[in-house]
Amino acid sequence: MSYRGRFAPSPTGPLHFGSLVSALASWLDARAHNGAWLVRVEDIDGPRTVPGAAEDILTTLDRFGMHADEPPVWQSERTERYEEILSQLRATGLVYPCGCTRKEISDSLLSAHARNTTLAYPGTCRDGLHGKPARAWRLRVPDGEAAVITFDDRWQGTQKQDLATEVGDFVLRRADDQWAYQLAVVADDADAGITHIVRGADLLDSTARQIYLQRCLGVPTPAYLHVPVVTNEAGDKLSKQTGATALDTNEPLKALQAAARHLQLEMGEETYTSLNAFYDAATAAWAARMKRGAQGNASRS
Repeated sequence: MSYRGRFAPSPTGPLHFGSLVSALASWLDARAHNGAWLVRVEDIDGPRTVPGAAEDILTTLDRFGMHADEPPVWQSERTERYEEILSQLRATGLVYPCGCTRKEISDSLLSAHARNTTLAYPGTCRDGLHGKPARAWRLRVPDGEAAVITFDDRWQGTQKQDLATEVGDFVLRRADDQWAYQLAVVADDADAGITHIVRGADLLDSTARQIYLQRCLGVPTPAYLHVPVVTNEAGDKLSKQTGATALDTNEPLKALQAAARHLQLEMGEETYTSLNAFYDAATAAWAARMKRGAQGNASRS
């Protein structure tokens, strides 16, 4: 199967350095595999979407020389598809309505914490709403060994998560009628034929849920690679919420070389004078790093 990768920014503000690292990693991985690189605008979270931010992000990617191989996809234009998938899952009995408020869930988790048990959704509405109005839709996860999802991450190594004890039944449609990230991203990746997902390690915890949902829908599971996130001086993930500033589109090479260093690419001290020269060197350095990582994983197995 031909390689198909993607970069999926949320338009909550302009592209910043942390997002550039993820974009560059996904771009280099696609180019190193002679594959296709797509862009998806994840704009279904209406309250967090900033008008004009998506267009600004696409313009910035263009100024940095990262051009998608196909027209961008906008999640806000795919809501009918998400409805279809939720209906498909409802027909199988895998999803159920949940009437719990955030406070009720928080209170139950605090109670569980007091009993030294795992902080996961306790399944309050699994067997009915108990007179409460439906607020969200949750996907029922299995119990026992069937709940344990294990996968090999191309950067982070072998990962394992017990959905039953660590997560619980998770939301596919939120109480505010917004589509949950888990459903949208699985639907989008499957429909686009994505074979490789390269993104920040802050999303590593979501991967087991997405793999389980892929299995429920009978769609392929892509290969995953989660790169280290960029943090600020306080050690927090660099984001719009933690004061990340917009990239300077007048100096793309400076930011790209800093991103390459964050990705631990061995490119020497050369100063590149063109985007093409940088990308040629960075693609070769990425391929070499991935080869070393694969050999290291093989020697440990």
